Amino acid sequence: MASPLNVDGLSKGGLKATVAQLLAEIAELKHVVTELREENARLKKLKGRPRIKPSGMEKESSAKLPSTGTSRRRRGKKKTTEVVHEEKIIKAADVPEGSHFKGYQSFVIQDLVLHPQVTRYLRERWLTPEGRTIIAPLPGGAGSHFGPDLQRFILFQYHQGQVTVPRLVEQLQAFGVEISQRQIMRILISGKRRFIEEAREVLRAGLSTAAWFSADDTGARHKGANGICTQIGNEHFAWFGTTLSKSRLNFLELLRAGHTDYVINGEALTYMRKRNLSGTVITLLAGHDDKRFADEATWTAHLEQLGVTALKITPNPVRIATEGAL
Repeated sequence: MASPLNVDGLSKGGLKATVAQLLAEIAELKHVVTELREENARLKKLKGRPRIKPSGMEKESSAKLPSTGTSRRRRGKKKTTEVVHEEKIIKAADVPEGSHFKGYQSFVIQDLVLHPQVTRYLRERWLTPEGRTIIAPLPGGAGSHFGPDLQRFILFQYHQGQVTVPRLVEQLQAFGVEISQRQIMRILISGKRRFIEEAREVLRAGLSTAAWFSADDTGARHKGANGICTQIGNEHFAWFGTTLSKSRLNFLELLRAGHTDYVINGEALTYMRKRNLSGTVITLLAGHDDKRFADEATWTAHLEQLGVTALKITPNPVRIATEGAL
């Protein structure tokens, strides 16, 4: 065993050298201990230390700043504006006589113009000799008091930009548009049947072509009540629907993708048997001439006619039969 070092007789320079040597030995020992711990954890099949990559911010902050010398940093290719909406010619001042015109030097400025555009249509009104009033029709696309571009802006800000309705009201009123929160809600909700149909077409196409799909749901507010938002999709498509229930019956209705008919066929009867529906009810449904029903009202009337709705048995015959028919 080495004798302890006598530091009393060391000079200031010697002390510094000794401290530096000891610090280096301590760092080496720490490294050895870390490696031994990791090896021990590996032999015990324990989870090792996570390897955390350095932050990209540190890399960016340590990047060299551009030199301030005579060398100039090269720029990339300048992107030119393809569409020019307006051209203005600026005359040169104080041009001496005898100068030769050498064309123009282009300078492009991009800007965004946001201002209200209010159009008043004065529609002619005529009274015929028979007492009938004729009013000139509005041009195409002028069926609302808010133009199509304004409606597109509202839809884009709300759905794509995630701007809330109160902030949309403040924003548009700051631009000079006279609009209320109720009017914005009407633009967001009414007359959007084509979007619903498009979403249903996405779901139908996805379900008819996908080899697999997943489904999930989460809580969501709908029409002032607690509802359920269901997601159906895979890597090729995604569909969302909000309802007030998360039952099996509700999920089957969502998978119907807008179709409203109910069908009694071999698959439906097989499902009912697997769900332990009463054999008497299955016989009634299978033996009846009517096998296809246009909507829920027609299907419910059929169950009432057969006496299924009056049965008080377990499992619920109406629910199981409806699930099978869907």
